[in-house]
Amino acid sequence: MTSIKVTKTKKQPVNLLKDPVADTIKRMTIPMIYGMVLLMTFNLIDTFFVSLLGTQPLAAISFTFPVTFTVISLMIGLGIGTSAVIAKFLGRDDHSAAKDSATAAIYLAAIIVVCLSFVGYLFTDELFTLLGAKPSLLPLIHQYIDIWYLGSVCLIGPMIGNAVLRASGDTKTPSIVMGSAGLINAILDPVFIFGFGPIPAMGLQGAAIATFISWLFGLVFVLTILTKQKKLIHTHLLPFRQLVRSCRGILKIGLPAAGANMLTPIAAAIMTAIAASYGESVVAGFGVGSRIESIASLVLLAMSMTLPPFISQNFGAGYMHRVEHAYKTSIKFVLIWQVLIYVVLIIAAPWIAAAFAKEQDVADVIVLFIWILPLGYGFQGVVILTNSSFNALHKPLVALVLSIVRLFVCYVPLAYLGSYFYGLHGFFVGALIGNVVMAAISYRLFTKQFVDDSLMVKEQLS
Repeated sequence: MTSIKVTKTKKQPVNLLKDPVADTIKRMTIPMIYGMVLLMTFNLIDTFFVSLLGTQPLAAISFTFPVTFTVISLMIGLGIGTSAVIAKFLGRDDHSAAKDSATAAIYLAAIIVVCLSFVGYLFTDELFTLLGAKPSLLPLIHQYIDIWYLGSVCLIGPMIGNAVLRASGDTKTPSIVMGSAGLINAILDPVFIFGFGPIPAMGLQGAAIATFISWLFGLVFVLTILTKQKKLIHTHLLPFRQLVRSCRGILKIGLPAAGANMLTPIAAAIMTAIAASYGESVVAGFGVGSRIESIASLVLLAMSMTLPPFISQNFGAGYMHRVEHAYKTSIKFVLIWQVLIYVVLIIAAPWIAAAFAKEQDVADVIVLFIWILPLGYGFQGVVILTNSSFNALHKPLVALVLSIVRLFVCYVPLAYLGSYFYGLHGFFVGALIGNVVMAAISYRLFTKQFVDDSLMVKEQLS
C-alpha cells in the first residue's frame, strides 16, 4: 500500500476533481512558489541594482511601476479569463473546446498588449508628467520604459501560456518557466546595467534589456511546451468564426477581470502621486516598499493562481462542496501565514532599508512602510482570493465591483485622508485600515453569494 501511494504522488498528475482538497491546493501551490521566488524578484532586482546608481534613477524606475503594472495587470486579467473558461471546459470533459479557447487566448492577448504598449509609448511624457514626475526625470524614465514597451508582447508567454497550463492542473511547468526567466533576469541585470567585458554600462536601459531577454526566453519556452509536449494549443490558425466565438467566451470573464486588475495600478498611480507630494525620497522609498510587498505576498499570489483552476473545474463538474472547502481553507492559511511574514519583515527592516537606500531619508521611509502596511497583507489576501474565486465561478462583474469598492472607496480615500490629517504616517495607516475593512466586506459577500450559487447548481443537476 505504501509503495503504491508514493508512486501516485510522484508520477500521477493532480486530479482537481477527486484528490483531497487541502492536499491538492498544496501540491499545486508549492511548485508555483518555487517559480515565483525568482519571478517576483524581477522588479526587486532591478530596484536593487538601480538603487546603486543613485536616488534619481531609483525614483525614475519607481514612477514606471504603475504603468508597467497596468500592462501586466491586463495580461493577468486575460489569463484569469483564459484559465476560468478552459478549466470549466475540462471539468465538463470538453477537451476540444478547451484547446480552441487556449489558442484564441494567445492571439487575443498578443493583439491587445501590442496596442496598449504602443499608445503608452506615444504618450510617455504626458503620462509620467501627470503622475508627478519632474522634467529632469523624464529622460531617465525613457531609458527604461521605451525598451520595456518593446518587450511587453513577450508577456503572453508567462501570463497567458502559463494560465493555460494551470487550468489543466499543471503548476510545475509554469514554475519552471517563471523560475528560469527570473534567473536569466537576475544574471543579466548587473551585466547590462554596469557593463561587463565588451558590453558597455547602460544604466536603466540595461535593466530594461535584461527584462526583455528574460521574457523572450519565457515566451519561446512556454509556446514550445504548449504546442509540442502538452498539445494544449493548435499550431494552425483557427477558423475566424471559431476564433471570435472562443474570444467572446474569454473576454466575458477576461475583460471585467482585466478591468479589476488594471484598477490596481491606477490606484498605485494615485498613491505614487500622493507620495510625490512629500518629495523624491518618499517616492523612492515607497517604490522599494511596493516591490517588497510583491515578495512578502509571494505565497498569497501563488495561491491566487492555483485556487481559481481548482474552483473552476469543480464548478464545471458541480462539486460545490469542494469549492467551499477550498476557499475557506485558503483564507485561513493566508491570514496565519501573512502574520508570520509581518514578524520577519519587522525584524529585517533595518537591513532591508540599508540594502536599498543610499540616503537616510529614503531608508526612513522604507522602515516606516514595513512597520505599517505589511500588517494588513493577510486582509489584503482575503480580498485577492475572494476576487479570484468569484472569477473562477464565472462572476467577474462581482469581482470588479469588489475591486472598485476596495481601491476607490476604502484603500485610496482612507490613505488620502490619513495623509491630509496626519502626514506620511497617516498615509500608510489609512491604507492599512482600508484593507482591513474591505476584507470583512469581501468574506461576508462571498459566503452569502456561495449559498445562492450552490442552490442554483443543485437545481441544474437535479
